[in-house]
Amino acid sequence: MPDDLVARAQAGDQTAFRELYRQHAGRVYALCLRLTGEPRDAEERTQDVFVRLWDKLRSFRGESAFSSWLHRLAVNVVLNERRTTGRRERRVMPAEDPDNVVGAQHAAPLPSSTQGLSIDLERAIAELPDGAREVFVLYDIEGYGHGEIAQLVGIAEGTSKAQLFRARRLLREKLER
Repeated sequence: MPDDLVARAQAGDQTAFRELYRQHAGRVYALCLRLTGEPRDAEERTQDVFVRLWDKLRSFRGESAFSSWLHRLAVNVVLNERRTTGRRERRVMPAEDPDNVVGAQHAAPLPSSTQGLSIDLERAIAELPDGAREVFVLYDIEGYGHGEIAQLVGIAEGTSKAQLFRARRLLREKLER
């Protein structure tokens, strides 16, 4: 029974926690991968999510499904890491460095369509600029509204809408090649 598993993990049962990890790690990794676009980052964020889960599990009150609560925790972990990293990079990297200017790096072209549309779509999503990818994943894949996205990401609602428009346009262009 999942509720019993969560309750046992909340009480400190490490076996129950390992079972929660086993049941949910795949979905958490998939969400982190969509948000980060990088497998290595997704693996790190997945581990961060479960470390954070161990710390926060006692605060889960069962007012929503555990999987929904964990999903929200994962989104918050990824977005908080992005904000922290962004602040750190702005302090460390000089703005005059042309290699660090947004858009200076060019994504590799997508593979031919013989590898399948789903692979092309996942790769195209991963190649989106960070802000556009975040909004696209949160809105079109995860079902968040623009108001929620604005709060989660720390942007204006209009910026969320603009980023979604941009992401969809870029995806259309990439997939039409």
